[in-house]
Amino acid sequence: MLLVLLGCFAVCLALAVGILRWSAGQNTVLQHGSPEYEIEVPQGYEDLRVEHPAQSSGTDQPASPAPATAPSDSQPAPSPAQSTTSPARPPARERMVTGQPPVLIFVIDDAGYRLDQLEKFLKLPFPLTIAVLPRVTYSAESAVRITNAGKELILHQPMQALGGKNPGEGAVLLSMDDETIRATVDFNLASLGYPRGMNNHMGSAVTLDRRAMTAVLQLAKQYGMYYLDSLTAPHTVTADLSAALGVPCMERDVFLDNQGDRESILSAIEEGKRLARSRGVSVMIGHIWTNELAATLMEVYPQLVEEGYSLATISQFMQMQAGEHSDHAGSGN
Repeated sequence: MLLVLLGCFAVCLALAVGILRWSAGQNTVLQHGSPEYEIEVPQGYEDLRVEHPAQSSGTDQPASPAPATAPSDSQPAPSPAQSTTSPARPPARERMVTGQPPVLIFVIDDAGYRLDQLEKFLKLPFPLTIAVLPRVTYSAESAVRITNAGKELILHQPMQALGGKNPGEGAVLLSMDDETIRATVDFNLASLGYPRGMNNHMGSAVTLDRRAMTAVLQLAKQYGMYYLDSLTAPHTVTADLSAALGVPCMERDVFLDNQGDRESILSAIEEGKRLARSRGVSVMIGHIWTNELAATLMEVYPQLVEEGYSLATISQFMQMQAGEHSDHAGSGN
């Protein structure tokens, strides 16, 4: 009798676990702009999925280059206790001056591993911002090629994530003191020839932390750079701190390749267009190793121009904004 009861209990437990797993799967359908996301790495990038022990901190100078791990930041959302320590995000960015065409900004993350993937984006005939990971095989060469192709180069700065995944070599960790954070990021910036700006690779833990982000943003201000918040977690402190420190800052609106197929990319672009029409601008982030992305962007480019959208890099848009504010100040409006 006992064996029968135990058998029934095991069957019920298995069924319950199965139901919970199914329910979790239904709740993890990713929408465009989801703050936490998971992207399947295509063939040739399997090494990015290798798990490593958590990095140690210490105050030594940044270590020599080594491969990074997963390019996504699919960590759980912050607990209520964590969220209450960070102020709510400020309202959406100010709309552009009426009468200007809506602006689309395409940002391509994770350059530095393979030059063949990079070349597809360098051939695109419109402004593009490309973020290069530091201390990987082709970081320096990618930076040179991006600049020579007339695209905008930024640092894709690895940062600690909530779930403990290793964001890669040269990462900002919460265990670091301010001096170590600045030395780490400064080393990465120098390795790319001090680009126009930076954004976070992973970073759902660091972008919630005022102390760590202050150290990063102070360095951006020192070099006259902008910061792009990839928004890998809600309630980040980046926009608030950037405003306080006087650092030009923008935020990601849409992830282009949550799934990576052509139809989902087109759907994400439509969402970006909608946001640009309502806000004046939208920032859309994709990844250099998504097979369909470069071809899909080339496909839709003529249509975007025909529909009246303006394509720009982040710094170009910031210059446009600065000029518009200056014109209005001069006219007394």
